[in-house]
Amino acid sequence: MSAILELRGLSKTFPGQKAVSDISLTLEQGEFFSLLGPSGCGKTTTLRLIAGFERASAGEVWLAGERIDHLPPYRRSVNTVFQNYAIFPHLDVRGNIAFGLRGREAREIETRVSKAIAQVRLDGKESRAPSQLSGGERQRVALARALVLAPEVLLLDEPLSALDPQLRKQLRAELKELQRRVGVTFLFVTHDQEEALALSDRMAVMNGGRIEQVGAPRELYQRPATRFVASFLGAMNWIDGIGVRPECTRISRETPANGARRAVVSRSVFLGPAMHVEARLERGGEVTAHIAADGAGFAEGEAVHVWWSSTDELRFPE
Repeated sequence: MSAILELRGLSKTFPGQKAVSDISLTLEQGEFFSLLGPSGCGKTTTLRLIAGFERASAGEVWLAGERIDHLPPYRRSVNTVFQNYAIFPHLDVRGNIAFGLRGREAREIETRVSKAIAQVRLDGKESRAPSQLSGGERQRVALARALVLAPEVLLLDEPLSALDPQLRKQLRAELKELQRRVGVTFLFVTHDQEEALALSDRMAVMNGGRIEQVGAPRELYQRPATRFVASFLGAMNWIDGIGVRPECTRISRETPANGARRAVVSRSVFLGPAMHVEARLERGGEVTAHIAADGAGFAEGEAVHVWWSSTDELRFPE
């Protein structure tokens, strides 16, 4: 792969706040890359700096080997899909998708729009108004309107957050499949850890305007570089400064051969395929274990033993 987008020492300062601080990042051609972090960490500001909606206080943005941070948004070969989709209610599906192509030859517009409609699988719905579409279909219109301009990079600012959980999961799979099919580089902003893990080829976790770690989802989850990344990417037990994932935590009534810590069950919740068991350690502290739901459950107040493998421990400098 070759680099398509580079951020070099990018920073953005607003009055009284440094929203983005010295970010350097490279996206490869054709990859699905996610910026993940809590609200206010700088991920949307980073997207706006790339799109040209904000001017950087310092640093550079390079696209396809050319510096673009001095260019206005309309001269950058990137396009943005916003959280609220921003589609026009007075235009039908075809009119919304064709909007950015005004001034081009009619034949080119027809060809491009028809291709984009096919890409997002809206065939047969070209004449419908946005009010006649489902939330998922409106999202596809927004995607098609962005893709029709053939951007080098497609920027997506939490485009699934307005949808209900079930539809969100369905469209997550469709979004991944669409990106693979069209081959455009996607830069996806989200605060949803599961979403980023499921969609990304690579991802960056942001905190306080800085990038904490970049890598493949499995690498960041299993080998987090900082305590923040470990805690933000899924649940974590912290016991005497050691991090252990709940799915790696074992719990039983009998004392295991390799030793364990005594605890008392404080809560047990059935989650379908798994049980979520919370326990108070004898020496202080709380621990959570995710265990298979096919065995006997644990009752509140029951004495148990908690342990884990040393290979599952995560340790970080104080």
